[in-house]
Amino acid sequence: MDKCKHIGRLRLAQDHSILNPQKWHCMDCNTTESVWACLSCSHVACGRYIEEHALKHFQDSSHPVALEVNELYVFCYLCDDYVLNDNATGDLKLLRSTLSAIKSQNYECTTRSGRTLRSMGTGDDSYLSHGGAQALLRNEDRMFTALWHRRRAFLGKIFRSWLALTPTGKKILEEERCREEAEEKRDRARKRRQERKRELKAEMEKMPPRKSSRLQNQIRMSSEMAPCLQKTSQNMESAAELKKMYTSDEVRLKKISDSPIKRRPTVTPGVTGLRNLGNTCYMNSILQVLSHLLIFRECFLKLDLNQTQELLATATNGKTRSSSKHLSIAASTLHVNENQEKVKGSSSVRRPSLSSGLSGGASKSRNMELIQPREPSSKHISLCHELHTLFQVMWSGKWALVSPFAMLHSVWRLIPAFRGYAQQDAQEFLCELLDKVQQELETTGTRYPALIPASQRKLIKQVLNVVNNIFHGQLLSQVTCLACDNKSNTIEPFWDLSLEFPERYHCNGKEMSTQYPCLLTEMLAKFTETEALEGKIYACDQCNTKRRKFSSKPVILTEAQKQLMVCRLPQVLRLHLKRFRWSGRNHREKIGVHVNFDQMLNMEPYCCRESLKSLLPDCFIYDLSAVVMHHGKGFGSGHYTAYCYNSEGGFWVHCNDSKLNMCTMEEVCKAQAYILFYSQRLTQANGCGKIPCPSTAESQQHTELADCSMDNSSS
Repeated sequence: MDKCKHIGRLRLAQDHSILNPQKWHCMDCNTTESVWACLSCSHVACGRYIEEHALKHFQDSSHPVALEVNELYVFCYLCDDYVLNDNATGDLKLLRSTLSAIKSQNYECTTRSGRTLRSMGTGDDSYLSHGGAQALLRNEDRMFTALWHRRRAFLGKIFRSWLALTPTGKKILEEERCREEAEEKRDRARKRRQERKRELKAEMEKMPPRKSSRLQNQIRMSSEMAPCLQKTSQNMESAAELKKMYTSDEVRLKKISDSPIKRRPTVTPGVTGLRNLGNTCYMNSILQVLSHLLIFRECFLKLDLNQTQELLATATNGKTRSSSKHLSIAASTLHVNENQEKVKGSSSVRRPSLSSGLSGGASKSRNMELIQPREPSSKHISLCHELHTLFQVMWSGKWALVSPFAMLHSVWRLIPAFRGYAQQDAQEFLCELLDKVQQELETTGTRYPALIPASQRKLIKQVLNVVNNIFHGQLLSQVTCLACDNKSNTIEPFWDLSLEFPERYHCNGKEMSTQYPCLLTEMLAKFTETEALEGKIYACDQCNTKRRKFSSKPVILTEAQKQLMVCRLPQVLRLHLKRFRWSGRNHREKIGVHVNFDQMLNMEPYCCRESLKSLLPDCFIYDLSAVVMHHGKGFGSGHYTAYCYNSEGGFWVHCNDSKLNMCTMEEVCKAQAYILFYSQRLTQANGCGKIPCPSTAESQQHTELADCSMDNSSS
């Protein structure tokens, strides 16, 4: 505010406590953050973003003007705004300059007892040099330190002597003695076990080596199979000729697949933690959610753009003479990969038992952690390839923990806004990641289509269709003219629904947020409710039909109302709860209200019935698949975790970076949700992961919407 009338009436208090730096703290809660000093009295209190003691002082004493000690802002509670003007005598300017001078002083000559030594001017009085002051400070510090330790030791000795004579003290001493004896017994048992292990190890080293039963069976089998090997020598010669057709990349991949690093699955598939690499909890929670979405995961497990990008890089470098050879090899390799995926799919049907609990996360030993290289695993930076590699590791059942360095560096290079170790928003990261993946698939599919095998092009097209349509839905924006009751329909696409909290939940108090939880259905009803447009701002087509296009007559503006309804349901419904809102100047606060959501969500009340009347009732039913939570109070701080439903094991998992714990549905519903993921029940019941062709669905919905608008106009 440029001019505040209350500043002109201001009279500063004499000998104000604000001039003493030792009183720059709240008188009620003793905090030093956001300290506001009343300019009408000597009261100092904290601001409204701490405990609101300054506001309570204004309500009690009616002193409207206060000064922020650190930033030197002046705020008027009666005007409810910051003040820029000064009174006639210029008291605020003088006070600001005085506080700046006080803060710029050097207080290095202050003892622990609170005494302050100040330099004195030259004159008749004795002059204390800086060296003498420092020596005096050191002597006083040593004296007060020794005196404090002596008093503490003396009081401790007296207290222990008194405690030993009381019944409670005797009981405590007896418990301490029992604990010490039990600890000594455990130490002796541990030492005995270690000594026994050393003895057994020494005995094993002295014993002569012997062959295991597995090696003996192999020797016996090799002797029996010797005649058969002679018959297959001719087949091996023909296979050697085919082996020469493979390039070095295929040979390297085959060696890696046959390497002894492969182990039997010892971890529940999908229960793999992601190590926090420095404020990367936002990325870990989103990656866990995407990997647990069945359709999204299956597409990227089948697709690897590394070979396709190498073919495109070879074509751009001018090495196209052996393109036919590369095509045949790539096609054969793709066929082998598809067969391997079929075998993996058939073997992954077995679900682990829940009695043994989870075997993933940081609870496992260090040798179950996979640490990715610091650079991306492919020389061509690709988010699709990193998702393919990461999903393979997480759902292989061999690793309990992954350090996703390659994924992080790929994100840094392709999405510069998330470069570094600063706090980021999970919702923004999810939108940017899906956008970059979509661009990468479109670019790869359109560049040099003749160099990419037909099967690979078909697979890229299928994955792109899933990425484009898994979260894609459509909204019907309907504007109704209040003068002629004409309805104008507009279709808008959406990939998530950002739901706002009702006004009564916009509060800072912790008690209000815990007493009155908000319902998810209430937020959806607010999103689809009819909203009246302010004033006469709508140019209705029907009201302006008699007006010519190039006429000089003014456009007729009328009052109208607007409503949003869902006219096409996505396969996975993403609900973003807008917990952060702007408050004050450059400050975003969090709405900590708990949102009650159920495992099942019926979207029929929020849809346009005319456009979706041909759908079955089960198409409106959604089941909860994942929840992303934000822990903390502010926008620029906090921590992200995720609850994900493991479809392989049929249980819920709480993914907290490297820590994974099995949980119940009741625990999930108690979470402070930030992003909710609901999957359509009809698609899950049919077991098909394909999304219907968007052209057919869109044309059908456009036809139904046209019929709907025609009916409204005729009525």
